[in-house]
Amino acid sequence: MNARRLGFSLFTLAMVAVLIGLGCWQLQRRAEKLALIAALDERLALAPVPLPLPGEWSALSPPKDEFRRVVFTAIYPRLPDAMVYGAGSALRDDVAGPGAWAFLPARLVSGEIVAVNAGFVQNTMQDRAQQDRAAGRLVTGQPVTLTGYLRFPESAGSLTPSENTGKRLWFARDVPAMARALDWGSIAPFYVDLETPVPDSGTPKPGPLRVRLKNDHLQYAITWFGLAAVMTIAFGFWLRAQRRG
Repeated sequence: MNARRLGFSLFTLAMVAVLIGLGCWQLQRRAEKLALIAALDERLALAPVPLPLPGEWSALSPPKDEFRRVVFTAIYPRLPDAMVYGAGSALRDDVAGPGAWAFLPARLVSGEIVAVNAGFVQNTMQDRAQQDRAAGRLVTGQPVTLTGYLRFPESAGSLTPSENTGKRLWFARDVPAMARALDWGSIAPFYVDLETPVPDSGTPKPGPLRVRLKNDHLQYAITWFGLAAVMTIAFGFWLRAQRRG
């Protein structure tokens, strides 16, 4: 076998090995995604448990605690609320179109502050007054029992628009940044997506969550394996032509 044929053979072998490796990796990702979906579905279906005590907060983490259903009693203090722009929801079937999520600080009986996503307000990206009216209905000064899901803050990415602190408008659920800008004080390292109660007015609109994680890994695996097969067949034809020549 001449050097040219040997070099092309080694290149083809390396490419086929890479493509098969990518296909196997996608199958592994698929198994992990299916396990995650099953775990989250199970977690969302469980009955709510008491909110973890403040001494336990530092041990909470997204892999084992995200979407845990919790119940607690709190008061919405008279502090500024924030809104996070959103165009629909990947976790709520009943939310569609542009609007904003209403984030309010809630004070526990023990005095700690937990940020609460009180629900969706339709078409409020520019209408600060509408959000103020919706959030203001919740600030009664009376304790209220809240049921929801533990969630963890997200940081703004490089392509995320900057917040508008004048309108108290954010484009990422960066709860620590909201707390600093709006003087909420020290807050929990998580926030709560509210499930109940639903205000009489229906706004903000809380509700149950449903996992809808995208899982296209099998299609990707078939694509990589298919490319490996095509490359192998093409190499076979090329090699046979070389031998005949």
